[in-house]
Amino acid sequence: MAGRQGTLLEKIHLPKDLKKLPEEQLVALCKELRHFIIDEVSANPGHLGASLGTVELTVALHYVFSTPWDQIVWDVGHQAYGHKILTGRKDEFHTNRKRGGISGFPNMKESEHDSFGVGHSSTSVSAALGIAIASKFNKEKRNVIAVIGDGSMTGGMAFEGLNNVAASKANILVILNDNNMAIDPNTGALSEYLLDISTSKTYNKVKDDVWRLLGKVNRLGPNAQAIAQKINTGLKTIILRNSNLFQSLGIRYFGPVDGHDVALLTKVLRDLSNITGPKVLHIKTVKGKGLKQAEQNQTIYHAPGHFDKKTGELIAIKHEASEPPRYQDVFGKTLVELAEKNDKIIGITPAMASGCSMNFLFEKMPERAFDVGIAEQHAVTFSAGLATKGMIPFCNIYSSFMQRAFDQALHDVALQNLHVVFCLDRAGLVGQDGATHHGAYDIAYFRCIPNVTIAAPMDEIELRNIMYTAQAENTGPYVIRYPRGNGVHDEWMLPFKKIETGTGRIIRQGRDIAVLSLGHPGNFVVEAAKRLDIENIDVAHFDMRFAKPLDEKILHDVFTRFKNVITIEDGCLNGGFGSAVLEFMNDNGYHAKVVRLGIPDRFIEHATQKEQQAECGFDTDSICAVIKSLVKKRSYARAK
Repeated sequence: MAGRQGTLLEKIHLPKDLKKLPEEQLVALCKELRHFIIDEVSANPGHLGASLGTVELTVALHYVFSTPWDQIVWDVGHQAYGHKILTGRKDEFHTNRKRGGISGFPNMKESEHDSFGVGHSSTSVSAALGIAIASKFNKEKRNVIAVIGDGSMTGGMAFEGLNNVAASKANILVILNDNNMAIDPNTGALSEYLLDISTSKTYNKVKDDVWRLLGKVNRLGPNAQAIAQKINTGLKTIILRNSNLFQSLGIRYFGPVDGHDVALLTKVLRDLSNITGPKVLHIKTVKGKGLKQAEQNQTIYHAPGHFDKKTGELIAIKHEASEPPRYQDVFGKTLVELAEKNDKIIGITPAMASGCSMNFLFEKMPERAFDVGIAEQHAVTFSAGLATKGMIPFCNIYSSFMQRAFDQALHDVALQNLHVVFCLDRAGLVGQDGATHHGAYDIAYFRCIPNVTIAAPMDEIELRNIMYTAQAENTGPYVIRYPRGNGVHDEWMLPFKKIETGTGRIIRQGRDIAVLSLGHPGNFVVEAAKRLDIENIDVAHFDMRFAKPLDEKILHDVFTRFKNVITIEDGCLNGGFGSAVLEFMNDNGYHAKVVRLGIPDRFIEHATQKEQQAECGFDTDSICAVIKSLVKKRSYARAK
């Protein structure tokens, strides 16, 4: 069901309806929009805190500018729920992140008001610049706005974009939404710099006078902008001892202003729309604004799951008493254990300390854990530098985000054969975040790089043992991939055992068909084999554990004894584990019917993980169906 709508919001279906409101009603509209988001996300979990923090900004943007002609690019998109609600998707917002429903992120296929598809951070400035330059070539006079958070500003691509924005002189407005938070609190020099600007007593004392002066100067005639800019730059240079980062780049800087004062934002945006060239508006907001618990616990309420919309209290989902742990927590706790045994181990995360559970290491050994900001490329090369001096970096990056650092993994780590342990969280299908976040491609793109080992544990016990093996062997780059969600064992914190790199294991012997699994989907095979026992179908199952190097002893055995072979992986079929098995079969002159199950050559949209696994054809039901089909065909051939 749709969330509660107030008398103002229920009349707004598109931004043109918003523009009909008198300006004095915008505060009331913001209150209604905030309640609507809270109502919806409490029952249908999604990204809450970021969107609550940008309600006033969203209303002001759509009140002043005219989308879709004017183009708004939202960085990442966590903060764009209000934008979706005001641009024709209010009545279907209850389908957010559900199969067949609207996406949790801005999506060009979904609405003409979504000017650019996003999901990964730090892309907005570059995309907006491209749109602005193209509009200039096409002689289209439009406003182009990039909305970027201070967390996303820690990504190197954002600075690359700003550097080019300044050089281009393009007509673009960059709105820096500064709440001192990404998913976890921001760290680093940029965060401290923005805090200095925001808390400078001298700067803030004269800021309002500067704005009033500029407003008067802008009415003086054709040279008004040049005069205004000189005054603005001069005053800010005097006030801020080392001038201003953005001013130094040649980008006009305005702010900081209160991002929750919708009347002020409306006035400022209207004024800035009349100033051409590159501009930065720095606004201060509170992540989770309007919900007390979300303001006080910003990390938890980034994406809190179910909660009581009236009290804000989290609603615990009933679980089995002995529910297996999440893979990410197994990683985090195991990393602490290993670090206690090996003083060379260092943890690195690009702004995902709680998301990947490296917060356990931060709590126990803060001097040996590094949050480098949303900067995957830097995280990888930083790890490479550590490795040159004998340290053992465990670089934890979500599989989807690892794509952003492919060159660094190849050039800075693999080419030099450095001992960096890449722990790829959220490998495989991730559920409601959809196509932007699936960890579908890491097997394929790492498999083509020399010196790399690729491991995928079938359960949490194997994850522990592979992590133990990876730090004990100086074998060069070592990739460990594991999925989002829970493992399968209640008792998992067992003594470490070393696993010989490139070796699999036999889960069960069988005579009718061989199934080679990689990673967590091996558990689906276990269940399928049990079901098929009832139908007298005898399945041989091999947990391969490594996509590179392959266990050739197992493969020689399989292709010698079986004419029907199935490979299963939670990665892309093109170039993945199944492809590696086919290459082995061809190179060694074997002939067999090989069916590969995994993620097909298309982008898989948002749904639950189980729905996505069924869609891709490697859930338990699909495995049973494929096995029965192959065994039936073989039996029919024998009968003939």
